[in-house]
Amino acid sequence: MSDQPVDPATDTFVAHRNLLFTVAYEMLGSAADAEDVLQETWLRWVKVDLEQVRDQRAYLVRITTRQALNRLRTMKRRKEAYVGPWLPEPLLTAPDVAEDVELAESVSMAMMLVLETLSPTERAVFVLREAFDVGYDEIAAAVDKTPAAVRQIAHRARRHVDARRPRQAVSASETRAALESFRHALETGDPQDLLDVLAPDIVLMSDGGGIKQAALRPIIGAEKVARFMMGGLGKNKLPISVAPTVVNGSPALLVHLDGEIDGVMAISVEDARVTGLYYVRNPEKLNHVASETPLTLR
Repeated sequence: MSDQPVDPATDTFVAHRNLLFTVAYEMLGSAADAEDVLQETWLRWVKVDLEQVRDQRAYLVRITTRQALNRLRTMKRRKEAYVGPWLPEPLLTAPDVAEDVELAESVSMAMMLVLETLSPTERAVFVLREAFDVGYDEIAAAVDKTPAAVRQIAHRARRHVDARRPRQAVSASETRAALESFRHALETGDPQDLLDVLAPDIVLMSDGGGIKQAALRPIIGAEKVARFMMGGLGKNKLPISVAPTVVNGSPALLVHLDGEIDGVMAISVEDARVTGLYYVRNPEKLNHVASETPLTLR
């Protein structure tokens, strides 16, 4: 029995699939939309004359970027009509993603939310340059700008992100320790324990998408957040359990209500206290927390 012939286009696409997914996800913040972008990339890739392509990886990244930019512009309208705060779709990631500091920071909930404040072109340029180290000429071809314009956009986007990103890098072990204290406070129901682990200016964002109950605006301040958390948990008559997990390369909590997944809590930490709390309850965004999604920057 002879071996099946190997299709070079399929081989190359499969070899770079995790990279292309990571590019699309960092641009979109939605795994479902990133999967659609990969499907669109594949349909274009199979029509390409591979003999004319000098660098197949770069060409695939270019197609993916263009498709993601198109999708990003249509998503803008969806987000404007969204009920309450819009949070990125959480991804269950392998523990080794947390050890890759560069990758973990680029897909963290806090960073993904900062990227939401960029224009579509700024986001594409920033992601390709800062996370994937793509050259200016290659980015220019992907976003239909001149290399000089791309340099200016990259500089502007970097300044914008630097002004909003966390002030200091925090290790996975520091985040885990703060998360464990936070989980303990939730389980004991002691308001003082909770206040001890929350930063005074903590921001809580909860995303129910109009399907599940959530705060319609960000909640700011330790006392208000503690009240919201305790009030929400106190009202629940069903058995609740909170288990540690790794989401978007960082320690997080998976919340089960009566045995069913209710949501994911991701956090950002500074000085051993929780400064940001991101609670995704929208069931349409919980499809990627049951099995690991492979991510890579290379």
